[in-house]
Amino acid sequence: MILVVSVQQMLIVLVVVLLLFGGKKIPELMKGLGKGMKEFKDAQKGDDKAEDKVEETK
Repeated sequence: MILVVSVQQMLIVLVVVLLLFGGKKIPELMKGLGKGMKEFKDAQKGDDKAEDKVEETK
């Protein structure tokens, strides 16, 4: 089954997210999500340098 998302459905989801988290919190959430995705991709590649960077930031 292929899921098709219309523009109207996406707008509804965006409005709900905006109401739940507020305008100030969304950029912080996206930044954290981006970092998590980057770490995941690096871990999939077996990149040891990414692990070193994570340990340095802690």
